[in-house]
Amino acid sequence: MWNRDEKVRPLGTGANPAPAPFEPSVMPGGYVRERIEHKNGGEEVASIGKSIVIKGELSGGEDLTIEGEVEGKIELRDHVLTVGTNGRIKAQITAKSIVVQGHVAGNLIATQKVDIQESGSVEGDVVAPRVAIADGSHFKGSIDMQRKESLASERAAGRSKHEAKAPIPVVAPMNDQLASA
Repeated sequence: MWNRDEKVRPLGTGANPAPAPFEPSVMPGGYVRERIEHKNGGEEVASIGKSIVIKGELSGGEDLTIEGEVEGKIELRDHVLTVGTNGRIKAQITAKSIVVQGHVAGNLIATQKVDIQESGSVEGDVVAPRVAIADGSHFKGSIDMQRKESLASERAAGRSKHEAKAPIPVVAPMNDQLASA
């Protein structure tokens, strides 16, 4: 219990020392654990280390870096997914922005941008309003560069790009000279 007459001790002395400042540490396998700060408010990025294997659905409400293996489905609708150089993904990915430095086998859907960097490899279809493919990277699939509005309206209507759409009939006015010939 605190007593008014008792002197206030500075943090870091006595029974409750101040927490040590964060310092990067080397994890098994040479992976460096570190805090990454964004320009938008100092948020931390969650990360999956290279020795981690996940099978199933992965979703979240923060930016994520994957250095391990993920098989299944990844959904980070309002956040950035980075597949690190050691990352091996077999999944459908939906995110605000996707950066690929490792290997992805599966479709990528981004509401802002897909960036396949020099060390990156993608085998699957990409749907995003902006796509960047670096020289030296590997890409096998198709690209659909939809505008943000059409991507959002299609998602809201519950349609996927693989659903059959009824053809739009084209009606051209008859030219009188062609009709009489």
